[in-house]
Amino acid sequence: MSRESLGPRLKALHINLDDSIYGTFAEIGAGQEVARHFFQAGRASHTVAKTMSAYDMTFSDAIYGKDERYVCESRLKKMLTHEFDLLNERLGQTRGTNTRFFAFANTVATHSSEESRSHGWLGVRFQTEPGGPHNDIIVHIKMWDRLRLQQQEAMGVLGVNLIHAAYFPESSMENILAQLMDHLSSLSIEINMIRFDGPQVAHLDNRLMALELVKQGVTEAVLFGPDGDVEHVNDSLFRTPILVHRGTFRPITKANEEIIDRSLKYFKSLPENKGLTPKVLLEITMNALSQEGQVNTEDFLQRVDTLSLLKHHVLISNHDAFYQLKAYLRRSTDRMVGMVIGGALLEKIFNEASYSKLQGGLLEGFSRLFDDQSKLLVYPYKSDELCLNAQSFFPKEDLKLLLDFLKKRNLIVDLLNCDDVDTSVHSRDVRQMLSSKNGDWKKHVPDIVAEAIVSNKFFGY
Repeated sequence: MSRESLGPRLKALHINLDDSIYGTFAEIGAGQEVARHFFQAGRASHTVAKTMSAYDMTFSDAIYGKDERYVCESRLKKMLTHEFDLLNERLGQTRGTNTRFFAFANTVATHSSEESRSHGWLGVRFQTEPGGPHNDIIVHIKMWDRLRLQQQEAMGVLGVNLIHAAYFPESSMENILAQLMDHLSSLSIEINMIRFDGPQVAHLDNRLMALELVKQGVTEAVLFGPDGDVEHVNDSLFRTPILVHRGTFRPITKANEEIIDRSLKYFKSLPENKGLTPKVLLEITMNALSQEGQVNTEDFLQRVDTLSLLKHHVLISNHDAFYQLKAYLRRSTDRMVGMVIGGALLEKIFNEASYSKLQGGLLEGFSRLFDDQSKLLVYPYKSDELCLNAQSFFPKEDLKLLLDFLKKRNLIVDLLNCDDVDTSVHSRDVRQMLSSKNGDWKKHVPDIVAEAIVSNKFFGY
């Protein structure tokens, strides 16, 4: 029977029929949704050592220790460690020589509401050979179904898919993700973070898997920390002021760095950010990663690597419109969101065609883009005869009053004057110099980035 034809019940049976696979299930927050599939499939006694649900906080703390939150990654990891160690402690001597142990755990919050707040962490710790080292696969999910029963059912399917993928993985990251989403819809469950850890999964690059999540439309965006590792967006940005710079960063230039520094200085000075530490996100859209309709993964890794050298957070998103990006970030923070744009983008932002997909058109788009805790910070765009910023931009006649209102309310702010920064050299100009072997390119990128480009042959050097 081909894997493609296996539903969750048959996947559970596939595992139950393998006597070398044996483990425990610990599920908190939505019932025994994953274990249920294994019991209903039959022959569960050959797979299930124990199932449990520690719903009471006192019981849960006594077993796994205390955390600030019960639905968080640290809680999940404690669950996996406790249950897997217990397996080895109690069964290692009697069946450790011919058994591949696993521990599956989840900690989930389900809600029935118009705006879903349902989310959870799922993970499996497993051995690929008896007595061998363990490996982890950890995912974070958002559940979009309105009813708890639907959320629980979807989570149960994902849990079965996760365990099955651990023991019967597909050959490529693209197919592994499809394997996890088998019999599921992204309208029901959104996987917005996935992490592999362990010697038998070391060949799977977590950064490329995160990119695959956005590429396949399973999530809207993924975040990379200053060290280049995947981070969970909500945990990293929770109640934090955010300053976003959109660009290609192929490579990042000294002009980019100067704009980042100056915009951050201004952003920190806002009364709303007093006593807070804003995070700077360098955002790259999927369109900016595409070349001739294809995403060049090597080029993507080069961008993340060079930006990590400068200790920047990197956000990869499928948000072409700024109002979409703002709405996405607002799920993680109630603090100030500043979006830094070049003056040339004002024309697109005030173009009614940019909001044709919205029933309320431009006004609906602007209502999503602006609130009392958001700003557009404009830096000047320079060409041979033009310097464009908010002061020198003139929209269509019927939109002039709207622009004046937004400027008066300091929702659109000129960050710099035309003589304050040189934006005449862009990333594309640096790439052109690189391809033509013009050594002047080094003058326009940070020194540490130039060294990396030369030593690693990045960006076609």
